[in-house]
Amino acid sequence: MIPLSRLQGLAKERGTPLFVVDHDELRRSYAEFKKRLPRVQAYYAVKANPDPAIVKTLYEAGASFDVASMPEFMIVHENIQHLPPKERQDWIWDKIIYANPIKAVEALTQLDYYKPLVTYDNLEEIRKIQKYAPHAGLALRLKVPNTGAMVELSSKFGAAPGDAVDLILAAEEAGLAVEGLSFHVGSQTSNFENYVQALNLAAGVFKEAKERGYSKMNLLDIGGGFPVPYDESVKPFHVLAGRINAELDRLFAKDVQILAEPGRFLVATAATSVVKIIGKAVREGKTCYYVNDGVYHTYSGIIFDHCKYHLKPFRKGPTQICSVFGPTCDALDVISMAEDLPTDLELGELLYSEQIGAYSHASSTTFNGFPPAKVAHVNQRPPERAPSRRRREAELVG
Repeated sequence: MIPLSRLQGLAKERGTPLFVVDHDELRRSYAEFKKRLPRVQAYYAVKANPDPAIVKTLYEAGASFDVASMPEFMIVHENIQHLPPKERQDWIWDKIIYANPIKAVEALTQLDYYKPLVTYDNLEEIRKIQKYAPHAGLALRLKVPNTGAMVELSSKFGAAPGDAVDLILAAEEAGLAVEGLSFHVGSQTSNFENYVQALNLAAGVFKEAKERGYSKMNLLDIGGGFPVPYDESVKPFHVLAGRINAELDRLFAKDVQILAEPGRFLVATAATSVVKIIGKAVREGKTCYYVNDGVYHTYSGIIFDHCKYHLKPFRKGPTQICSVFGPTCDALDVISMAEDLPTDLELGELLYSEQIGAYSHASSTTFNGFPPAKVAHVNQRPPERAPSRRRREAELVG
């Protein structure tokens, strides 16, 4: 945790609202992921927070990247400009997966030069990839259980396991190389059985594909969903990692490359929001505070991510249940209707929220004319070149 005195100093120096990113915490989270899942290469889900400084730090730590749009692709690409052009093209092979199963034609056309790994889940996408990005490698995304996830994804993406091999063979017939499978159990998954079921479904598809004559798959992307300890109800990550490791060793040969797409897990605990009280009122006996950040900005995760962020004061005092509202004129701009805060806080005093790094500042708008929070980075280190890891041994079919 960033010391409160440092948060106050940054707020005084740079103003509020302020979004403070701790790069030591980013490195700690990445190291924890690699320690607990040593067989898995982490592809940071850039959508969780696309700040280029975050991308750089994770790249230097050894991370690869999961992107879902060309702007996200370019955020990653622009942070490897120190590599020669040819090496930069090769670098894409083991550093980026374009994990959006539905891609615009314009995106595919731009991607083809890089021969990337992309996901798909239907016949129409095969036709698009064949026409506009024939040099891409493919990973078929499976529909898997999302029970217990804070944000479920299987209603929008994923091929039914029963249709999977037909889609793999259809891609091969189109002259494309299906390198493996992917799935996503849903964001902030509290039900660890989702991973167990998904891994068993994937193993079944590997087996059926081989039985039907397709034995070229050597890659499995186990997606994201790795939970952050927002509160005591979240089981420790090492418990989940133990379950995943056991299933990977039981179901998949050592030569099958395992990828994952952690976003929230890597960045959530690395950021703190600092806001200023700009208004105060008593409504029906309850103290209400108005602050200069809200759900259209750093606290957007309340709406889009189904997340709750508690606000804390920088000083102690008798507390009561209070309401906290954002600065806009929209009634939707409610941070909390039940926050335990001192009732004697004055205009200009500061509050802070921890564990707010994921799906928060990334969704900021300028609604009602209010700009996003300023960003402050702490504990950064000079960039170093990350080691290259070739994801493939041969040129893709194309």
